[in-house]
Amino acid sequence: MSEANWYVVHTYSGYENKVKANIEKTIENRHLEDQILEVRVPMQEVIEVKNGAKKQVQKKMFPGYVLLNMIMNDDTWYVVRNTRGVTGFVGPGSKPVPLTEEEMKPLGIQDAELHVDFAEGDTVMITGGVWKDTVGVICAMNDSKQIVTINVELFGRETPVEIGFTEVKKM
Repeated sequence: MSEANWYVVHTYSGYENKVKANIEKTIENRHLEDQILEVRVPMQEVIEVKNGAKKQVQKKMFPGYVLLNMIMNDDTWYVVRNTRGVTGFVGPGSKPVPLTEEEMKPLGIQDAELHVDFAEGDTVMITGGVWKDTVGVICAMNDSKQIVTINVELFGRETPVEIGFTEVKKM
């Protein structure tokens, strides 16, 4: 089994979300979930001033481009390359080149595995935020979002609370 890497495809301007939706539909229809893992249109928060009013809006970081975390093979290449709105993969000639770790850092995409010293069932103390110094038991972990769900006592009842990995420490 090959390793998944991040690749960039060029799309017609303004078609980024449509391309993302089309690729996701194809992944579902052809059951390629284990080969094309994620399709992303990187966004960033910007403040726009219109008619004297400030407004926070989401803008595409790279208009005309879509990122894909996928295992490159003939099938996946063909599926992505022949998606309506895709003009091609980014890379010299016809060979797509995966992004390097350095190129991915500014995008907020880290492939580095996160190792934590706690697991489901462990008792932890919350080290920050409104629940600081609260002790609870981890009932669920979400590695991709980097959050743990902890049951804390609130008004005499066990209540699940989601806390970031960096805000808990094992007791």
